[in-house]
Amino acid sequence: MPQEVRALWVVRDALTHPDSITAMVARAQASGFNTLIVQVRGRGDAYYNARWEPRAAGIVAEKDFDPLALVIREAHARHIAVHAWLNTAFLANMDTPPTDPAHLFNTRPDLLAVPYGLARELNAMDPFDPRYRARILEAAKASRDQVEGVYLSAAAPETKEHIYSLWMDVLDHYDVDGLNFDYVRYPAPEYDYSRHALQRFRLWLLPHLSDADRARYAALEGDPLVYADSFPARFSDFRRAQVTELVERVYFGVKKRNPNVIVSADVFANARDAYENRYQDWRDWLRRGFLDVAALMAYNTSTQVVRDQIAVAVDAGGRDKVWAGIGAYRQVADSTVAKINAAREMGARGFVLFSYQSAVRKSPLNPDADYLPRVQRAAFPDRP
Repeated sequence: MPQEVRALWVVRDALTHPDSITAMVARAQASGFNTLIVQVRGRGDAYYNARWEPRAAGIVAEKDFDPLALVIREAHARHIAVHAWLNTAFLANMDTPPTDPAHLFNTRPDLLAVPYGLARELNAMDPFDPRYRARILEAAKASRDQVEGVYLSAAAPETKEHIYSLWMDVLDHYDVDGLNFDYVRYPAPEYDYSRHALQRFRLWLLPHLSDADRARYAALEGDPLVYADSFPARFSDFRRAQVTELVERVYFGVKKRNPNVIVSADVFANARDAYENRYQDWRDWLRRGFLDVAALMAYNTSTQVVRDQIAVAVDAGGRDKVWAGIGAYRQVADSTVAKINAAREMGARGFVLFSYQSAVRKSPLNPDADYLPRVQRAAFPDRP
């Protein structure tokens, strides 16, 4: 990593055409940024030549155009690092679900995460019945204030295997400097009550019960929720363990192939919320060495709140393992500069702005579309 990581999260719509990629990399260089975190898996689709998932529909149909390969070529020529950002559990939009028959949403509906309110109904339904996916979509729409869309079940072994294969595919075929987890969590506490999750929780729990308890609960197994309802704290522990196991496996798989590739994760900056409501125990990942970097999504507009969140992360993982993710889309450039300076004072190794797109497009917070040069002039005019 550079002495100070100055990064941009680049959302996938900047990767659909060669011209937009070339312009993006040039702007990053001109504004003094040294790292690009580019979204190459959005909703179970690929912005690279993928082995395991379909090519994203929005990519221009030009012969031999590989978005990730072009980003790497353009960026490395300018000494800019490239980290491939892969959305992990988030699989599909609720309003525009995938129509590609090869998409995982359509090929493996049994791997979809299920909310509590549908658990009994869907446990009794064939996952390949079209109503199964329809009910999950309806539930997501009814909870859109908390849930972004359709998620994969982290408890299913096939989910873990699929995610692992995606990461290794990118690592084996692209000269990336890093790989970046996003949405490596559950969407909300009412997920996941899928058949996979409930069955695996039963197997996870039984060795910890007395013989008398095992016999008593065996008589109640006609209710698929009997164990989750009876042991809610342990079910929460189980869900945290599923995400942690995935992170651990991917991390060591990457390091075995290339120990120099940086593994990072975009995490909820409020560590308590991440732990209790998303089952994302990122402090434990740092302490146990399952991550090189936690990129805090510290999007609060209060500099003091961001400062406090960085302090928690630095305490858990040390100064070199923390990047401050700053919500540039929510604040003017001067406020972002204040967060950058706070991150330096708190000992973070660097910062990431979300997002490149919000920084180059005109908006009420960015009326002249000059966000990046303004940040450069104020925050690192003379820094290498």
